[in-house]
Amino acid sequence: MIRRSIQDRGEAMSVRELAREVGMRSTASVAYHLANLEKRGALVRDGRSWQTCRLT
Repeated sequence: MIRRSIQDRGEAMSVRELAREVGMRSTASVAYHLANLEKRGALVRDGRSWQTCRLT
């Protein structure tokens, strides 16, 4: 989802948009998973927002 969003829009989805797309209700859960991906080095944020992330 993140890769497609970056290709189509030039930026990642917001946490709310991503939650809606994957069928989750909790944005905190999505942010938790994004933070885990960031810790593992799968994505990097260029700013404070998750929309500024890019995949590595």
